[in-house]
Amino acid sequence: MKDVSNHGPVRTLGRFLPAATWLPGYSLSVLHKDLLAAVIVTIMLIPQSLAYALLAGLPAEVGLYASMAPLVAYALFGSSRTLSVGPVAVASLMSAAALSQVAAQNTADYLLAAMLLALLSGLFLLLLGVLRLGFLANFLSHPVISGFITASGILIAFSQLKHLMGVSAHGDNLPELVESMVAGVGQTNIYSLLIGVAVVAFLFWSRKGAVRLLQRFSVSKNAAALLVKAAPVVGVIATILLAAGFGLEGKGVKLVGEIPSGLPSLAWPNFSLELVRQLAVPAIMISIIGYVESISVGKTLGAKRRQKIDMNQELIGLGSANIASGISGGFPVTGGFSRSVVNFDAGAETQMASVFTAVGIALAAMFLTPFLYYLPKATLAATIIVAVLSLVDFSILNKTWRYSPSDFFAVLVTIVVTLLFGVEMGVSCGVLASIVLFLYRTSKPHIAEVGLVDGTEHFRNIQRHQVRTLPQILTIRVDESLMFSNAAFLEERIYSDIAATPEVRHVILMCSAINEIDWSALETLESINEQLQASGICFHLSEVKGPVMDALSRCGFLGELSGKVFFTQYQAFTALRDQLDGCPPEGVIENPEVAR
Repeated sequence: MKDVSNHGPVRTLGRFLPAATWLPGYSLSVLHKDLLAAVIVTIMLIPQSLAYALLAGLPAEVGLYASMAPLVAYALFGSSRTLSVGPVAVASLMSAAALSQVAAQNTADYLLAAMLLALLSGLFLLLLGVLRLGFLANFLSHPVISGFITASGILIAFSQLKHLMGVSAHGDNLPELVESMVAGVGQTNIYSLLIGVAVVAFLFWSRKGAVRLLQRFSVSKNAAALLVKAAPVVGVIATILLAAGFGLEGKGVKLVGEIPSGLPSLAWPNFSLELVRQLAVPAIMISIIGYVESISVGKTLGAKRRQKIDMNQELIGLGSANIASGISGGFPVTGGFSRSVVNFDAGAETQMASVFTAVGIALAAMFLTPFLYYLPKATLAATIIVAVLSLVDFSILNKTWRYSPSDFFAVLVTIVVTLLFGVEMGVSCGVLASIVLFLYRTSKPHIAEVGLVDGTEHFRNIQRHQVRTLPQILTIRVDESLMFSNAAFLEERIYSDIAATPEVRHVILMCSAINEIDWSALETLESINEQLQASGICFHLSEVKGPVMDALSRCGFLGELSGKVFFTQYQAFTALRDQLDGCPPEGVIENPEVAR
């Protein structure tokens, strides 16, 4: 496909409408690739859409509605060429938790609340995109998000067991779900259970066994892997035939039932301000988790083809998709990992594949819904269980424990809170844990006393290397920008080191890792300078970066500095060493166990 994204007018339009960068060069060969990918994703998305609507507590057709207009909206405004949006497991679970607080299932109010939830999520994402606040996603700890998704996967799997068992159960957290299902185990429908277990077993087997089977029939490994993605459709067709042929509805098996044929009407939902107030916070939470998941998938797939993902444009793309879902009878959507990977592996080149997928879903909604009447809910539950179990990753606990205990405890707390108190409390805890981790780390930056590595002009940590120092010269290196949260920590460290070494006459702050100094930190530096000067100690700076130097010059700090600013740490050390009269020979600090 010819890339015209660097042309002036196209590049300007592409900032607001990314589709303009690839539409002018669209070719027949690309059309063939996008069509093939769309067929495969459509086959995969039909049972997924129905299943995730079930998970959200909504009628099955709502899942189809949420897989049409949102795909077209993202195709126009999203920056990823292969990300596929639609209903996903975690967002569906979060939607169910939020909607159950404001309306009863199977009511018009519940559906209205779902549409408003999508609308609010879209408006929030759109606002962040317009304000170019995509960088805020960087403040969410990925281990914490992984912990939340793992716990959500467990909750989703347990919530679907009721459909496998054919019993009525409820609950927003693990204790409630377990208690409810244990109470109803005596009413288990054996036919539903057999269907559900059989579909789960088939889907797990198909992941590897079906690939090997297809390869025996000379199907390539890649083609077999793609065909296996249609395994849920095989389960759907088989169980529909089984339920219809053996009259399982009369034996207590719960079916999807009648699904209205046709396309959704586009309308702005009528809502009250009180409902907006009730759904505002859940909408923000769903938006945050959905955006982080989408941007992660988009970046991963984009890197494979060296395509850039614009974080701010992604906010606009996902916001537009959710607004489109809200006005077309859907519920919150985001970029799905599994369908995006399938879309990518199937050879999709552009978002036109998503447009074709939306057309395929629309055709299914118009002509295939009568055949879904006999679809057992146990089949959809089995599809969800197999899909979400791949989200469960307890290895994150082991990995974070070995690397960072603080990350481990944040992940553990997020998992436990989500399981015990539900997804809303879990995501709130996850966001809070991410912020606390960030503030904790910035409040206690790595600070080291450094010395000269013999035979070089390099300075390294005296605790890790064999270096030369002078008792009259204290060099402190801080490996973080200085701000209100950590300035006092630096001040305490300097005073502590001086108290331990009374001979100190010069303190050098090595600024090679300092990219910024805020006003609070500047006031702390002024205080350090005054205190040291009052004690007869000169305060010096070395290796100050240009923007930091400019800021210090503008505020007049350099004019008040008791010492000097040196271009390099080596110049500072040698110049001050030469100034010292009758100083003892340089000391050598040895730490042979860690020196390198």
